[in-house]
Amino acid sequence: MSQARTVIVPDGLVGERVDVAVARLLGVSRAKAAELAGMGRVEVDGALAVKSHRLGLGAMMTVELDPPGATTPLAEPVPGLVVVYDDEDIVIVDKPVGVAAHSSPGWTGPTVVGALAAAGYGIATSGAPERQGIVHRLDVGTSGLMVVAKTDRAYPGLKQAFRRREVTKVYLAAVQGHPDPLAGTIEAPIGRHPSKEFRFAVMTQGKPSITHYEVVEAFRGASVVRVHLETGRTHQIRVHFSGIGHPLLGDSTYGANPRLAAELGLDRQWLHAGELSFPHPVSGDIVEVASAVPPDLADALDRLRQIYS
Repeated sequence: MSQARTVIVPDGLVGERVDVAVARLLGVSRAKAAELAGMGRVEVDGALAVKSHRLGLGAMMTVELDPPGATTPLAEPVPGLVVVYDDEDIVIVDKPVGVAAHSSPGWTGPTVVGALAAAGYGIATSGAPERQGIVHRLDVGTSGLMVVAKTDRAYPGLKQAFRRREVTKVYLAAVQGHPDPLAGTIEAPIGRHPSKEFRFAVMTQGKPSITHYEVVEAFRGASVVRVHLETGRTHQIRVHFSGIGHPLLGDSTYGANPRLAAELGLDRQWLHAGELSFPHPVSGDIVEVASAVPPDLADALDRLRQIYS
């Protein structure tokens, strides 16, 4: 497991570069500090920072360090995980529900990293050892498209594309009720819930979070929405729709009605990452992929149409 260190920049380092400050404060070489920044493992005030970024007074810097004695994640085949795009530098997978992006404390189930290793795919050595090549994640309970860096030359380009918001991520979600207006933007900061572990919430001290949506199908008491994420916070779609009173169907963690989920035969949140497009980190060409709604969500939607149309 990687180790994250958070420090407040002292007065003596105000105006210094990120790589200089990381080296001095955390006792690593300047070359290692620059490498960490280049891999997207340094944040300043909640935003990814390049090595040349100059630090301001009172800035909060978080650095993701390599753990001592780190090992390669366990290679394990994952039934249902499909490779939808593959070239020399990147691979895009369609992740089934019940699979994590990478290993983490308390998770002993299958991972995308382990599945790719088992299938013989080379993965970038950049990134924390347990999540090498991972530049973005999907919840265990969310299915859909993920891109993984296969080479170290691709990794920083992908991280930069996400940081610059050059990646288009489109989801389909089924929510309770009818969002008003039928198309709009939810802009509300998200942070860790102050008292409930592994949950997030809308809070004034959270990170800026922006979700665009449009209703594409409506029923009595429920809607299917097409969601475009401008930012990529953990549980963002789930938290934002719960925050406006329309939790995702099946998402009891964020207030969904369990009776309706049972009626639809739904045992997870109705959420699927169905479209992904971005500039290729090496060639610059636009890569576009799409994924159909998986059978469990399609079945629940059919029941919704039958019962509540």
